[in-house]
Amino acid sequence: MKFYNRERELAVLSERLRVSKEQAQMTVLMGRRRIGKTELARRCGDDRMLYFFVARKAEALLCRDFAQEVEEKLGLPVGWPESFAQLFRYLLKLSATLPFTLVIDEFQEFVRINPSVFSEMQREWDLAKDSSRMNLIISGSVFTLMRRIFEDYHEPLFGRATQQLVLKPFTTGVLKQILQDARPDWTGEDLLALFCITGGVPWYVSLLIDRGYTDKDRMLAYLTEENSPFITEGKNILIEEFGTDYTIYFSILTCIAEGQRSRSEIESALKNDNIGSYLHKLENYYGLIEKQLPIFAKESSKKVRYALSDCFLHLWFRFFFKYQSFVANDALNQLAVVIRRDYDVFSGFQLERYFERKLRESGRYTRIGKFWDRSGENEIDLIAVNELTNTADIYEVKKQSKRYVPALLEAKVQELLKQCKELRKMELTLGCLSVADM
Repeated sequence: MKFYNRERELAVLSERLRVSKEQAQMTVLMGRRRIGKTELARRCGDDRMLYFFVARKAEALLCRDFAQEVEEKLGLPVGWPESFAQLFRYLLKLSATLPFTLVIDEFQEFVRINPSVFSEMQREWDLAKDSSRMNLIISGSVFTLMRRIFEDYHEPLFGRATQQLVLKPFTTGVLKQILQDARPDWTGEDLLALFCITGGVPWYVSLLIDRGYTDKDRMLAYLTEENSPFITEGKNILIEEFGTDYTIYFSILTCIAEGQRSRSEIESALKNDNIGSYLHKLENYYGLIEKQLPIFAKESSKKVRYALSDCFLHLWFRFFFKYQSFVANDALNQLAVVIRRDYDVFSGFQLERYFERKLRESGRYTRIGKFWDRSGENEIDLIAVNELTNTADIYEVKKQSKRYVPALLEAKVQELLKQCKELRKMELTLGCLSVADM
């Protein structure tokens, strides 16, 4: 699959490269695994680039690998540096007369190899940055560790980055363009399946597109093919994040993916009334769930619901983790039956998420949300408000527009207005969004 999107990020990297010709620059790339950080770093625009991959091996062996990279790319003998700090000091001095880009990938792995690397790098960077002309790009896949390393003021490298970029999934427009390029006769159901499975994460998209799996049926079939990387993907990307507490976190995420979205429902399902701290960490530390309230509701409202922030992880916990016994017993064909059986309900929920993201990307609204009352009835799928123009668009989201009944939505809106005074003076537009509108 060709390289898509990232024009803004590439422009930022290009500018950092330009500025680095005068003074050293440190750019930090953050984001979930598979989001395309490495590929983006490699496209920064510098013909003179060193790429260091921090593998899990002894520091001395890593330094030998790095020294070999320097000798091959720059044609300069480095010898055998005894530590990364020694090599980094040498490179900072070298860049003063020979500017280059240094990409350090999987940077967070130094936590395991030698945690003192961070303070040593801080010392060398602070001493040499004014005279150095290194364009340093640091990337890491464990989002929580990367945030701690660069955003926790107790950490040595806090405040050292001259630029931070947090990579996000492809927008709905880019995802649509990718499918259009791969299959001009695509349907809305095909695009919905691509969104449900990948959420716009580039690596997942390329897994499907590069194999020619561009229609709904083949995409779903690939999920449970033997050796499909999707089968173990959720565990692979989260085990390291959660450590020994992964069991309780996985259980909570599975409950939310199944539709038990309030704290009381999750506690009831797990028979555990002490999950508050885990929910807090999942939302505020790991960024894996988001707390939802009815639109214009106060933060103190008890109508809180939780949702998984990541579309793929929603899919993985809903099917692969929930039915892990099927995987363990090589019953992937039976798991395929379950996925097809439950796909309509699952994709209906994701269709709402697709349109919510699409409306946010439009930049036309100041507030976007949903509405539900205490009983869970009178639920409205999508409300998009522009508080500057005093207007609001209110939508039912249906797979097929023929299932939309205007009178039912109008009745729900009357209940909404009773409880939401902010909307009473606004000009309201009611309608339906369906697969045909994707």
